Order: sequence, then C-alpha cells, then structure tokens
Amino acid sequence: MDPTVLMLYDNVMVLSLAFFFVLALTPFIIKLACVINFVDNPEARKVHKTATPLMGGLAVFLGFLLFSLYGVWVTAVRPIDLALLGYLAGAAVVVAVGLIDDRFGMKPLPKLLGQLTACALFLGSHWLHYPDFLELFGPVWLSLPVIALWMIGLMNALNFLDNMDGIISGMAGILALGFYAVSFMSKTPALASQSNFISLLSLTFAGAIFGFLPHNFRPAKIFLGDAGSMFVGYFLSTMGILLGRLAVTSRASKAYFLLPVLLLSFAIFDISLVSYTRRRDGRRVSQGGKDHSTHRIGTAMQSVTITALLVYLINAVIVITTILVFRTHSQPLLIMLTVIFAVLFLLFARKLDQIPIVVPQNQLKEPKA
Repeated sequence: MDPTVLMLYDNVMVLSLAFFFVLALTPFIIKLACVINFVDNPEARKVHKTATPLMGGLAVFLGFLLFSLYGVWVTAVRPIDLALLGYLAGAAVVVAVGLIDDRFGMKPLPKLLGQLTACALFLGSHWLHYPDFLELFGPVWLSLPVIALWMIGLMNALNFLDNMDGIISGMAGILALGFYAVSFMSKTPALASQSNFISLLSLTFAGAIFGFLPHNFRPAKIFLGDAGSMFVGYFLSTMGILLGRLAVTSRASKAYFLLPVLLLSFAIFDISLVSYTRRRDGRRVSQGGKDHSTHRIGTAMQSVTITALLVYLINAVIVITTILVFRTHSQPLLIMLTVIFAVLFLLFARKLDQIPIVVPQNQLKEPKA
C-alpha cells in the first residue's frame, strides 16, 4: 500500500477511535459524577440553572491518553519516547490539579504551582529530546519565561472561556484540525518526526473532544470542569509551541512564530478583553463572571446555541486563513493578516464593550479605608 494512503488510513482510524471511545465513555462518567456528587451547582456568575455533572475533562483526557499511545503503537512512525511521555505526564498533572480544584476548590498559588509543574514536564522532556528547545526565541533566560507565560496564560484563558455549553469543546476541536493541517503540510523527510508527533496528537485530541461535544452542547449534560478546560489550554498552548517551532524550521523564518498566535487569536482576544475591561472598571481580574466575549455575544443574540455556532464559525475562518497563509510561503502576508485580525478583534471588542453585563459580587473589590 502507498505510504501516504496508509498514513491517512492510520490518521482516520485514530480520529475515529478516539471519537467513539469518548462518545461511549462520557455517559458512564456522567453517572459516576452524579453518584459521587461531583457536580457544578448554579451561582450568580454562571449561566446554567441546575446542578450539572463535572468530570468531562477526565473523559476527554482518557480518550486522548489511550489513543495517543495506541496511535504510536499502530503507526510505528515514532517510538514511545521521552518527549511523548513528558507531554502526557504534563497533561496528567493538569487534569489532576483541575479535578482537585473542581472537587475541593484550590487557591491560586497551589493551582499555579501545578500548572508550572506541567510546563516543566513538557519543556524538560522536549529539551532532553531536542537540545535547542529552550532557545526558541534566543537565550534560555528569554525563551523560558515567554514559553511559561504562553502556556499558563492559555491554560487560564481557556479555563475562563469555558463558560457556556459547548463553546470550547467545539472551538478546540476545530483548532486541533488546524494544527493537523499545518503540520501535515510541513512534512518533509527531515521534519517527519516533528510533523508526525503534532499530527498524531492533534487528531487524537480532535477525536476525543468531538466525541465529548454531543454531551456538552446545549443543553449540556456534563461540563469539562477546570480539569477539562485547563487540559484544553495545555493542549492548545503546547501545540502552538510545537507548531511554531515546526513552521519556523520549515519556512526558515522566525516570523512564523506568529502562526500559532494567529491560529489561537480568538482565545487571546477573549482573555485580553476580560482583563482590560475588569481592570478599567476596578474589578477583580482573577474572579469568574459573565463579562466574556461569549456572554456579551449571547446577550446580543439571545441564544447560547447561536453564540456557540458563531464562535465555531469565527475559529473556522481563522483556521482556514492560517492554512492558506502558511501555504503561500509569504512572510509579509502572515504579518499583515496577523495585524488585520488584531485590528478586527479590537473593533469587535469595542462593540462588545457596549453590551450590558452582569457583575457578580465576587468581582467587586472591597472599598479602601
């Protein structure tokens, strides 16, 4: 059989198996969460009106873990090496921290330490595999803080953005397919190992998260929880780093580090909007609320379903744009479109800022004496 056809067959198999596994597993996770009372209760800052099972992130992670290892074993294009094990160990730490936070609550510092541990596992294992990995942007003292800030920022950004039924499940699946497409186009004999790694993990994640989506779409029968939303943030941030490195090597230009920034621009836009408006209005940035871009769109559209579909459409347009830009081999076009999307999101933010929001009590700061 032709190697390309065989590879595509393996890709479809991994995607399909992860999808059907999580689709079938999630109802059992729902029952387990109900039995042990692992549920998310309604609050003023939340959209849902009834207690809803959490632990959705566990279902997605189990599908991802199982079929990442299965994909490596079946395709035999990459061994189960330190880079893969470090990646999966980092993901496991994020999910464990999230489950503890979902169940018992967690103060910011221990949560941050858990996220830093996940970053260290990912970075350390890849550094041992690729000695130049910690010098992506120059010296280690510069690259390391930038990478850690990117990872922790996106883990928290996706945690914040997980505020309406199906939003980040569908969005993350679309972005994962984008990662796969760009990595597939980057494949050369010299870059095969890196490309195969990103392709395998992206398709496995896409299958797992799309398998969860039918249970999470409105009306949601289960939520991702902090475990799931932080795992999504871990996946997107790490894939962004790996894809950026691959694109820079493939195109021989540091400008291609903008590629993952463009691809993940909606998540960056949302956390920027929330952080800016809360600081401007004298509210706590770290506390959840109903002032995200999705909440504002939902208020305007009067529909959670339409809001989710609109977010999917925005991210699909971003993915298609990123793929086309990469295919053109044009560095100026990449820079120009990144700037254009930044301006468009700025104008969109100004419109959204005019939509009334509900400010929960937990965001209000205590008046100074």
